Amino acid sequence: MSQGSVILKIIALPIAVILFCLGIMTVLGGHITPGGGFQGGAMIAAGVILCILVYGLEESPIKFSHLYIEVLENFGALMFIIFGLVGLFVAGSFLYNVGADISNLVPAMIQEIFHYPDVTNAGIVPYLNIFVGLKVFVGLSAIVIAFAGFKKITEE
Repeated sequence: MSQGSVILKIIALPIAVILFCLGIMTVLGGHITPGGGFQGGAMIAAGVILCILVYGLEESPIKFSHLYIEVLENFGALMFIIFGLVGLFVAGSFLYNVGADISNLVPAMIQEIFHYPDVTNAGIVPYLNIFVGLKVFVGLSAIVIAFAGFKKITEE
């Protein structure tokens, strides 16, 4: 049973949607503005946490299954490692920015694959922000979902 008032329940979901949008904007603009993957992922998770705190775990309009959380978190970590290993194998450094290739170590064909279409030519940094944001968002959300589930178990 949730403890949230009617006013909180009316306003929580629109605020959560605004937090999602701001978090996505922070993640996608993290290579040219302050913020990035961690900050944006935390903002997105704040929307999920708000809904869980106001509506409760069972009635929350935003629900994630255990499998969904596990797959998303593993995908974010795996892609971050893969991007790091591409730099290691191509240029000799883990997380070398193969899209920007400042030291001219990467063949042009591989550089075009990871080139981010932006005037700042950030290379793989925006992609890394996306994967970090995904991992942080799912990780923080999973912690709160677990705590809310434990609270429900102890109340029963």
